[in-house]
Amino acid sequence: MRMKLSVPRTVNQWFNNLVKSPSFAVTVLLLISWIAYGWNLGSVGLIDETEPLFAEASRQMFVTGDWITPFFNGETRFDKPALIYWCQAIAYTILGVNEWAVRLPSAIASLGVIALTFYTVQWYFSQKDALEQVSHPTRRYLTAFIAAAMLALNAEMIVWGRTGVSDMLLTGCMASALLCFFLGYAQEKAEVDVTSSMLHSRSLLPNKWYLACYVLIAGAILSKGPVGIVLPGLIIAGFLFYVGKVREVFKEMRLLMGMLMIFGLSAPWYLLVVWRNGWNYINSFFGYHNLERFTEVVNGHSAPWYFYFLVVLLGFAPYSVYLPVAMVRLKFWQRSHWRSQERFQQLGLFACIWFISIFGFFTIAVTKLPSYVLPLMPAAAILVALLWSDFFQDKNQKTASASSFLKASAWINVGFVTILAVALFHIFYLLGSNSVAPDFRLLIQNAGLPGLGGFIWLFGAIIMAILILSRRWHSIINVNLGLFVAFLMIVLMPALFLMDQQRQLPLRELSAVVVEVQKPQEELVMVGFKKPSVVFYTQKHINFIKLTKDAVEHIQNRGAQLAKNSSLLVLAEPKTFVKMDLQPDIYDNLATKGAYQLIRVSFRKMNKEKLKISSTKLAKIS
Repeated sequence: MRMKLSVPRTVNQWFNNLVKSPSFAVTVLLLISWIAYGWNLGSVGLIDETEPLFAEASRQMFVTGDWITPFFNGETRFDKPALIYWCQAIAYTILGVNEWAVRLPSAIASLGVIALTFYTVQWYFSQKDALEQVSHPTRRYLTAFIAAAMLALNAEMIVWGRTGVSDMLLTGCMASALLCFFLGYAQEKAEVDVTSSMLHSRSLLPNKWYLACYVLIAGAILSKGPVGIVLPGLIIAGFLFYVGKVREVFKEMRLLMGMLMIFGLSAPWYLLVVWRNGWNYINSFFGYHNLERFTEVVNGHSAPWYFYFLVVLLGFAPYSVYLPVAMVRLKFWQRSHWRSQERFQQLGLFACIWFISIFGFFTIAVTKLPSYVLPLMPAAAILVALLWSDFFQDKNQKTASASSFLKASAWINVGFVTILAVALFHIFYLLGSNSVAPDFRLLIQNAGLPGLGGFIWLFGAIIMAILILSRRWHSIINVNLGLFVAFLMIVLMPALFLMDQQRQLPLRELSAVVVEVQKPQEELVMVGFKKPSVVFYTQKHINFIKLTKDAVEHIQNRGAQLAKNSSLLVLAEPKTFVKMDLQPDIYDNLATKGAYQLIRVSFRKMNKEKLKISSTKLAKIS
């Protein structure tokens, strides 16, 4: 008797059968999260200019034991609050002082908000199935997986999730706080008996999700300041006002107790740092780095009003093309409809208000940076996942019809991916020259990375076009995710190593030379640019001088002040030394790496050169 095997007709059916199991969805999500945030996390050097500032300030905390005032290169650093420094310093105690430890807090924050997004979406569909008295395990876990995977696999999240700065820590705390608020709001029982109502009213504490929300808001405040409570407060208040539940929910949240918790967790460090540093901290952090960034252009970071449209389009690519139809599909303007819904059914509305609030807030702000809208990415992922959820049923998937708007968005997706492929094929001409990485374009071209990337996205565009024509809508979003994973592994990661080789490796090599050759009390001067990574890798103080004329004047003054047998080290680009008009016989070339050169200026030789010049002038006069 021959055994008859039952084989799924298509790979997609096989996939849908597997995702009915939550363990499978979680396993795949862990795998892609590791690829996005763990793989080679510490294998490239710190990236100038911002990342080493955090890394070195944290190292100073780790070394000195001063956990209140952050320092960099001997000066106070009041740009950001202390949580990122604390996390990195703790990581140093576990992993040592290295790149892994610097970036680990950002990676963990990314994984945390990804996991909570998965949980929230699957819980939403479990409630939806219970209300409809149906069971759609495929829709439940596949939609949750798609939401979390889109959140994990986009450029905006990956860039900041693999960088040791405070932006991802803020996003992790703020976005998780908002998700916890919604879970607490949706899980609060609408109807309770009289006894439990009396007990509930006597309780000083809200439910566990609200408590978590308060703790995470305190974390957001310690990550980046007032914006950590202002934005969640605006979003939650706006949402509750829209659904007409402000008083009711604030009461059940135990808002006064919550504010006391937030203040109790976040205020002590602020009080201590102000007590120690006074108005210097208040003016620098609250004045310059918060108020002025919102009302004025800081550090030249200006941009047109449509800046964040481009940031979201490219940063959340390739899924960003579905955001307009995802928001229109909700019909969020129908207030009476949303007010009549069960609390858990308002997830889409909450995500929409979340997205619009953050997008609008930073569009109004005068200083603009791509990382500012990072906290809206979880909302974007939820919105797009809810759009596609109708196609993730257990049976009769082909019967689900797509709206004309979704069809148009799908074709825009094909066009967008095709444009990306064409751009990659011509990347050699699109990339501008870079003085600190002059051979980068040639290296990626010789490695064949632009061609590989172009073929990946072009192949994906063809596959998606076939899926649209065959009306297999449920597979399109999976193709987008697969393309991003392939592009990340085959193109982006090797390109990252090549960029590190060109841009940062020379500085690390010169830092090693400095550690080896620097004499006691010998000053190290960096001229023409500021590369904080050298401070981190040398663990030495550096005198940064921007202008060439100021550097020449400084060297002359030091030559007059110090003993004749003294010297100083100068790190700059070779062309800078030409501008400084330093004579070759007064300095020694210690090393040249990439676009940088390290020299030692001898004051003894410099004084001899001055003496020769003086003798020559005297002879001419005579």
